[in-house]
Amino acid sequence: WVVVIFAYYILATVLPVDTVIGKIYPIFGASLLFMAIGLAGAMIIGHFNGSMVMPEMTLQNLHPSGLSIFPFLFTTIACGALSGFHSTQSPMMARCINRESESKRVFYGAMVVEGIVALIWCAVTIAFFGESGVIQSALDSFGGQSGVVSHISKELLGPIGAVLAVLGVVACPITSGDTAFRSARLTIADSFNMNQESLVSRFKIAIPLFAVGIALTFIDFQIIWRYFSWANQTLAMIMLWTGSMFLLKNKKNYMITAAPAIFMTAVTFSYIMQAPEGFRLPAKIGNIIGVIVAVVFAI
Repeated sequence: WVVVIFAYYILATVLPVDTVIGKIYPIFGASLLFMAIGLAGAMIIGHFNGSMVMPEMTLQNLHPSGLSIFPFLFTTIACGALSGFHSTQSPMMARCINRESESKRVFYGAMVVEGIVALIWCAVTIAFFGESGVIQSALDSFGGQSGVVSHISKELLGPIGAVLAVLGVVACPITSGDTAFRSARLTIADSFNMNQESLVSRFKIAIPLFAVGIALTFIDFQIIWRYFSWANQTLAMIMLWTGSMFLLKNKKNYMITAAPAIFMTAVTFSYIMQAPEGFRLPAKIGNIIGVIVAVVFAI
């Protein structure tokens, strides 16, 4: 499967976007939506027939004591809330739309849908396994997140539904990888004025990129993910400021991007100041620094 996926990555990276990506993305997208709707429906039915308990169906405060919501929540839910990683792919997608007005449906729509999918998976996992300690033991028992996804899908949707659900979940990292390599190739080519008309010129950039990608698979993913979560949201913050300046210069409503830019500036700086992989400052000091930086950026 690794060989098949990397072969697909190579084709998706060097061939025109409508040759491979444009053909299979509708299938991945349909699977993803089926998974979300099917699991959400099964969870709600399970709650009302007593086979599962949805803790969200209460007005009680269920937040764990001693755990800070700000800023950690907004970096933990890294792609479901706001994604700088997706912003690196937006120039590629922007070349595929006919007019600027379509961008709201394409970009805002995609992020809203992914946010809903992220919330559904959070809710389903908690309802299915219950307490956080059980979830952690399930991760160990089933061999990580992919094993948990497969188990929940089979139990709630049956064998056919599970295949589509797992396909939908597998589609997420695969479609992140192909567009990541492709957008990286285009970014490097644009930055260094490298012509990309021939396959040979594309492979000159793609081969070193794949070498780096393969090397990353030998590093503990948990370590990569921690830094990725913060870097992802930091990139989102930078792109929000960039978009704000573009809108300001074109005399359009820049607050639609400036408001989240201010908030994410506070989040990213507060996080890195106090996180274990950051500067490890006390939470109050880290949060104060984050807010001050956000105010300075806004001014």
